[in-house]
Amino acid sequence: MTSGDRPIRVLVADDSELFRELLSRVIAADPGFDVVAVAADGNAAAAAARTLRPDVITMDLNMPDADGFSGIARIMAETPTPILVLTANKAEVVGFRALSLGALDIVEKPAATADLDEYGAQIRTRLKLLAAVKVIRHLRGLRGQKPRLPAASARRTDLVVIGASLGGPRALATLLKGLPPTFPAPIAIVQHIADGFTEGLAGWLQQESRLEVREARDGDLLRPGRVLLAPSGAHLEVADASVRLSDAPPLDTFKPSVNPLFTSAARVWGARACGVLLTGMGRDGAEGLKALKDAGAQTLAQDEATSAVFGMPKAAIDLGAVGRVLALDDIPRALVELTR
Repeated sequence: MTSGDRPIRVLVADDSELFRELLSRVIAADPGFDVVAVAADGNAAAAAARTLRPDVITMDLNMPDADGFSGIARIMAETPTPILVLTANKAEVVGFRALSLGALDIVEKPAATADLDEYGAQIRTRLKLLAAVKVIRHLRGLRGQKPRLPAASARRTDLVVIGASLGGPRALATLLKGLPPTFPAPIAIVQHIADGFTEGLAGWLQQESRLEVREARDGDLLRPGRVLLAPSGAHLEVADASVRLSDAPPLDTFKPSVNPLFTSAARVWGARACGVLLTGMGRDGAEGLKALKDAGAQTLAQDEATSAVFGMPKAAIDLGAVGRVLALDDIPRALVELTR
């Protein structure tokens, strides 16, 4: 239930009447949810969102007349609402464009042979999580003063490690897009996302940036300008010149988890590393960022105003793990300064 002990109100948007009925049924199987409306295209979804003010929306992307992309853009401009994208192809790069427009998360539609009870439980868990997120418009250009960038370090940053969760794909795209193609340090990233989506995420980030972005493989070399993204189901760690994938158990339900990446960077790279913690729910990465700071590394966190969810950055700040808190748009410039 949401605040006031009322059901979570859900709007379902999909062009298939059969799938709308199926999804509505599995969502409403729990009395803590109420499907308040269904829509067959993006325009209808935006109109329903404006009128009904649901707590969360599920959005198909490929719909006639007005597709899911236009629907998301309108909703986020007119009635900002947490949106869960449902896609039939988790490797499809174009699906991540929806996250750049403001959708918060993306999951796969159920296969014909899927256990609908199990799928329904997974979807309801995601919807409950998203319904608790306060989505706001982030106004740009209103900050009256230049941000305080990290102080000059006696040792140049030679490795950047980044952790992100809910709202992370959009933040990562902005960050990587702001880095020059000549960026001199390798970058390793852990992003919490549904299993199987990291390949598509890497492909989308490659399109959005001027750097080489790929899903990490065991033994991949850490090269200047190369961005390695932790794959589903494996922790990502850094060694002297390469990365390794670990099959260790999940940490706080996450695999990959941000903490193994950060702690390995602290252990091997020490003050030559820089840790960056972006938007996300929970506290994954806080202890790892503290290990980096204790090792003399620069540590940055995304600020509350530009975070979709301030949970992970705040946990690290409260732990004393963060050297500087910066708006998302200012992080690329900070990283360029640190790697000179």
